[in-house]
Parts: sequence; C-alpha cells; structure tokens
Amino acid sequence: MTRAVPTIISVSVALWSVAFLASACATLRGLAFHEPDVALQEIDVTGIGLTGGTFDLVFDVYNPNDYRIRSTRMEVGIDLEGTHFGDALLERPLDLSPTNHSRVIVPVRFEWAGLGAGAKALLTKRAVGYGITGRVLLDTPLGEQAVTLTGSGNVPLRKLLK
Repeated sequence: MTRAVPTIISVSVALWSVAFLASACATLRGLAFHEPDVALQEIDVTGIGLTGGTFDLVFDVYNPNDYRIRSTRMEVGIDLEGTHFGDALLERPLDLSPTNHSRVIVPVRFEWAGLGAGAKALLTKRAVGYGITGRVLLDTPLGEQAVTLTGSGNVPLRKLLK
C-alpha cells in the first residue's frame, strides 16, 4: 500500500506538468509579433570641431505588442539633405514596454572630409531633410526578430549654440 502513494503522486505531477505545458503553448500561440513604429523626432547637435562633430538622433519608438521586447543591436545610417552624414551602432540593450512609447537616443559621429562644402551650412538650418536606413535586432517571447528601418522626411535640428 505504501508503494501506491508515490505512483499516484508521480502521475499527478506528470499530468499537472502536461497541463502547464499545454497552457503555455496555447499562450504563445496567441501571441503575434508586430514591428515597432520608429519615428525620428529630432537631431541634437552635441559637438562641432575642426575635423567633424557629433549629434544625437532622437527617435520615438512605439511597441504595439502586448509584451515587453528588448533590442539587442541597432544599426542606423543617416543622410541629411541628400548627403550621407554617418553611421551609428547601438549595442546597448533597449527595453521597450508593452503598448508604450520610448525615447531612444542614438549618437552619431561624423567627419567633414567627404561631406561637401555645404555640409557645415546644413547644420545652421532649423530643419533638415533626412533619410535613414538600418535595422534593429529584437529579443521577443517568440524569438529574435530583425526589423528593417527606413524613413525620410523633415526633422527639426536642435543647434549646439542657441
């Protein structure tokens, strides 16, 4: 009689485990991945020198998913008024809350060489035409997802000196 109790307990644990795994699979089956909306809000000039400078790309990122996602890598190329200004790599993890907006700042370093004579004048404008290309790697409950970034438009340029 004492041998029957462990068997009943182990069968009960096995059935509970199967039920738990089935509900976990059903939960994951109900999840879908929707790409975040990424919009360039502004460009903040953070430094200008004789050889080049630095600026921050300020993005508004909206996570439309009902779950938290985390970026593992972000690569962005930026063109201003048709001139390629630089490339940025952000390997710092970004935590994007479910159905929420996040402000993401990506620093870019550039050199005057190869930018053309009008590049310095470009940084005195209030707004500039931009084009971005890149990709973001995201860690989600459904596995790693790669999202392509593309966009163009006009964006306010916040100057270093006001």
